[in-house]
Amino acid sequence: MEIQLTQTEENYLKSIYSLELSSSKNVSTTLLAKKMKTKASSVTDMIKKLADKDFVDYKKYRGVSLTKGGNTIAVKIVRKHRLWEVFLVNKLEYSWDEVHEIAEQLEHIKSDTLIDKLEEFLEFPTHDPHGDPIPDKEGNIEHHKNIMLSSVKVENSCKIIGVKDSSSEFLKYLDSKNIHLGSIVKVISKEVFDNSITIEINKQLLSISHQISKNLFVKIL
Repeated sequence: MEIQLTQTEENYLKSIYSLELSSSKNVSTTLLAKKMKTKASSVTDMIKKLADKDFVDYKKYRGVSLTKGGNTIAVKIVRKHRLWEVFLVNKLEYSWDEVHEIAEQLEHIKSDTLIDKLEEFLEFPTHDPHGDPIPDKEGNIEHHKNIMLSSVKVENSCKIIGVKDSSSEFLKYLDSKNIHLGSIVKVISKEVFDNSITIEINKQLLSISHQISKNLFVKIL
């Protein structure tokens, strides 16, 4: 019989999955508490519950990692979330900075048939509106190569393919500067003092902070 998970439990699995992608080590309870915006003691209690259900491996002071079963569920949630974001942007004409919170609610719908039909209706998209890859029905997913704009050398050109920060504030900032997925960027110069960079985009020069450049995934051209 399939074990039923609460929305909170699913959110924990998805958050652990996300943190595992950015680290080769087990996820610390402190880091997970920060991402979940809760107390470390609450995180420990939830991890123990998930460990009892065999969705995570947890050892005190060594952090937590997903089991095969936990990873399968997390990827399924990510798949639903990103498909719903595509639907909201492409079919309901939401802007890319509006869809994350709505998709957070829709991702907990349990019907696999609905999600399969949604994927077909959307003509099998490979990436969501923020450039994140969408897992297929079998859970296969091709991740970014993690090249950030901040690491591109002067005089090199690249294409923006994704965002690390999908917050509404960051996406609105990008819109205000006419920076979008697919934009071609050339790095003109870098400031040693604060790591800000000057780029050429849309035939104009633009100075952006290190905080901005380290949150943009790019593909070197």
